[in-house]
Amino acid sequence: MTKTFAIVALAAVAAAGSVSAQALPERIKTAGKIVVANTPNYPPMEYKDPATNTLMGLDIDLGLALAKQLGVTVEWSDIGFEQMVPSVATGRVDIIHSGMSDLPKRRDALDFVDYMKSGAQFYTTAARKDELKSETDLCGKNVGMSRRTSFPDETAKWSAANCEAKGLPAVKVVGTEGSADARTQLKQGRVDAAVQGSETVPYLMTLEKGAYVSIGAPFTAIYQGIGFSKKDTELRDAYIGAMKALMASGEYKTILAKWNLESAALDGIYVNSEAQK
Repeated sequence: MTKTFAIVALAAVAAAGSVSAQALPERIKTAGKIVVANTPNYPPMEYKDPATNTLMGLDIDLGLALAKQLGVTVEWSDIGFEQMVPSVATGRVDIIHSGMSDLPKRRDALDFVDYMKSGAQFYTTAARKDELKSETDLCGKNVGMSRRTSFPDETAKWSAANCEAKGLPAVKVVGTEGSADARTQLKQGRVDAAVQGSETVPYLMTLEKGAYVSIGAPFTAIYQGIGFSKKDTELRDAYIGAMKALMASGEYKTILAKWNLESAALDGIYVNSEAQK
């Protein structure tokens, strides 16, 4: 069973220069809030401060800033990642903002307003840095990653092109219960390496200094996006306007810089991975 908890920062009614609330669907204007699906287990994108249980992260800061532009509050709905798309489809939540990759297979049900670049990144423990220096050193090795993400499929495709195609043994993909479980298995020696989003590995290294090393560069290139129901074009377009305002004011880059992800910033508005004029 999942639970919904309301939060956080009351976003002030649209200040000067903010996007007009008239751009919002009537149901949002009447409610005065956006209900946002978010699973707070993916730092630095979203997580709970261990000391205060307060939601933190880049997605949280950006979500609140966008809501402020629209003159509404945010209610974060803490639900399982696999339930997010059905929850948007049934109207249980209005949008998804939770480190979700803008993937073609998800666009059958969702439109995405993208907000940062990402990619899948191999990493291992510092103790094995001399053994696993390059990506192809992982051929034939056990590599852990969350089974709920796109990483297993992406790793299998990478392995087919870079291991099997060259006569090397395939990467052994080990599905885990999440990124924390993958790290636990890595520390225990049950897997040789792991995969996380390129936006999370630097943060992980700041938390556990000297514990991990990256292996090569990200081996995929994708965008993270805010997900909207295909039929909810009015709300999607309102968010596009709010994102434009944050980019124009510089607040967008300030939020990414706060989380040391300036290099992941986009140069404009992207919808379903396509640049918008």
